[in-house]
Amino acid sequence: MAVTMRDVEYIADLARLLFTEEEKRRLERELNRILEYVEKLNELDTTSVEPLRHVWELENRMRPDQVRRWISREEALRNAPAADSDYFRVPKVIE
Repeated sequence: MAVTMRDVEYIADLARLLFTEEEKRRLERELNRILEYVEKLNELDTTSVEPLRHVWELENRMRPDQVRRWISREEALRNAPAADSDYFRVPKVIE
């Protein structure tokens, strides 16, 4: 499967990009080289290679759950420049 000039123009249109004719020819050559490389990779025997979920074998490192004391609503509102019963008052942003 080769990339044609029509393919390059279609992709550029989808991406809303404008290219000169020389840039389109260069992109056509580069995309075809990429596809040639992928075809070379398809020649490799990968039957004994297990699929990877991730390049590195990492495990999630989560902190242990601990019950901690949080500040109360009253303590939080005490530092607010403006408060209305249980809430912070903020300036209107959307008209």
